[in-house]
Amino acid sequence: MKKRYLQGIVLLFLSTLASFLNAQFTPEEVSRRAKLEEFLKTADIIKSTDIGEGVTKPFRLDMKKGDEEHSGCWKNPSGMQKGYFEGWRYEIAAYEMDKLLSLNMIPPTVEREFDGKKGSLQFWITSEMSDLERMEQGIKIPQDRLESWNKQKYLTRAFDCLIANEDRTQQNIRYTKDWRTILIDHSRSFRSSDKFKKQLVFGRNGLLSQKLFRRLPRIFIEKVSDLDFEKIKKAVGPYLKDDEIEALLVRKKLLLEEIEEMIKQKGEKNVLY
Repeated sequence: MKKRYLQGIVLLFLSTLASFLNAQFTPEEVSRRAKLEEFLKTADIIKSTDIGEGVTKPFRLDMKKGDEEHSGCWKNPSGMQKGYFEGWRYEIAAYEMDKLLSLNMIPPTVEREFDGKKGSLQFWITSEMSDLERMEQGIKIPQDRLESWNKQKYLTRAFDCLIANEDRTQQNIRYTKDWRTILIDHSRSFRSSDKFKKQLVFGRNGLLSQKLFRRLPRIFIEKVSDLDFEKIKKAVGPYLKDDEIEALLVRKKLLLEEIEEMIKQKGEKNVLY
């Protein structure tokens, strides 16, 4: 009995460790997430600045509560804008799915009213550069970070497949100074039309391109496999409609089938880690 108990403790520790090894926010940052969510919801807005970029017309809100001060990115797109269907509620749903899957790649994001309108408010992260800036400046990924960077890239693509994010650009992939990947801007996610239920965004037959996800963490696959309607509904609350959740579950099946095919071709140890 004691041996079995100790084995259980070891497995729990390894599982927790694995989730942090795959995380882009550090364990300390993740532990502060609930407090940051509460801050974003309740802090006083002391200044607002029109950021002036992007079709969603975001604002930077500077906030204060007691001695604590932070900023956030607020936006409230809804409906068709420049040929794309945009929704601020998808920003919150993406963050809640990020938490449900233990990705820890999306900054805290909550619902917040500003200027008499409802919208999403995302914690303002301090990043070193976007992937676009990296490409334009010809900055190479350090050799000792290359493996980790590739894993983050593949995990991002797999997540985008699941949530049907058709707007993953180089501008909304951000890097910290130590080359951790942070993902922003998910207002064009959770598509539920037929084409997003027949094909994944990326992968062998991707809607946007054949950008593959060659290697993925086991814990991610396990959590995706465990998804069902009730788990997702509980996580995302009112921010996704039932048909959007059902579409996500269709993509779950497609994603797992593609990963299974990859394992058959390359072997499990070459796909999962």
